[in-house]
Amino acid sequence: MIDSRQVVRYRTHVQQLDRKRGALAATAVLDLGVQETGPDGAMWALAVRGVRPDEADLVWLWTLRGAPHAYRREDVGAVAAAVAPWSDADAAKRVFDASKPLKAAGIPVLEALDAVAAEMRQVVRRPMVKGEVSTRLHEALPEPYQRYCRSCDAVHLYEMPFRLAAVRAGLELEPHTSPPVLKPVKGFEAAADYPERLDPVRAYLHLCGPATVKEVAEYLDSPVKEVKAHWPEDAVEIEAAGERRWILAGDEAALRDADAEPVRLLGPYDLLLQSRDRKVLVADPARAKALWPVLGRPGAVLAGGRIAGLWRPRKSGKRFTVGVEPWERFGAARREAVAAEAERLAAFRGVGLTAVEYAD
Repeated sequence: MIDSRQVVRYRTHVQQLDRKRGALAATAVLDLGVQETGPDGAMWALAVRGVRPDEADLVWLWTLRGAPHAYRREDVGAVAAAVAPWSDADAAKRVFDASKPLKAAGIPVLEALDAVAAEMRQVVRRPMVKGEVSTRLHEALPEPYQRYCRSCDAVHLYEMPFRLAAVRAGLELEPHTSPPVLKPVKGFEAAADYPERLDPVRAYLHLCGPATVKEVAEYLDSPVKEVKAHWPEDAVEIEAAGERRWILAGDEAALRDADAEPVRLLGPYDLLLQSRDRKVLVADPARAKALWPVLGRPGAVLAGGRIAGLWRPRKSGKRFTVGVEPWERFGAARREAVAAEAERLAAFRGVGLTAVEYAD
């Protein structure tokens, strides 16, 4: 039987969390994009997979679900093609409520995204803060593209068309900027096609499989019908984690044989925690709520082929500690491994580790 633990072991291995060192070119999670959210975002996700790349070799883009993701810079044109909506219905789903005024005005959503992208290309000729870009677009685009924002007490573009149009315009994000800074990708040209490894459906099935069609659709913010239409021909249906799921045929043996059980401190938005089958990762509802709260997500301790607890960084003055809440007994060997990962996190942040503090 392929149970939940076996699924986590498989994902741990294909996402390369069990390797000590690796090359950027061979880092599989970059095919789907590595989400950049919080201080322990994309660069920490790469670090725990044994790679510390030069940031110049990466590009940050607003892509899937409008979230910022890091990719290999050499892939930027192909990524733009791979993450583009497949149809107007797909685009409408991805932009959420922004599709309603566009539809009422008779403007197809794909056409709207292209219109926003064209204006962005004209506006962003140098690094510009998002607010400045938004102001310029507000002045240039008609009413169906805009909404009243209560929090800003101002009228500006709907958020998702703004974000999804940026990559169409050939704009990248300055890494680690808040508020975000956009700038043109040097020599950008969207590719006419893209390699199989960048196909988001295939990449999800490979890295987060076995999965259902609905889970892939939720991850992409796409309609289930669209995902079914782009389902890989070499995907096979199997019984895993108590239900019928799909995996690429070439990955089935790796799933059945997976035995990866490293100890890692995963960032709150690490890909291993981003799959849409949270019950497979954490069966207990109370623990799931603690790992995925609405605000202030903790990191997860990966150990023994499962999510074994939570962790949070704590910095006060010169003190940097890592607080750990174990969900099971951590013996001496596991605590030693957690301490080694905490040391790695401290070095990544450029501080010295003061202590690892356990809630038990």
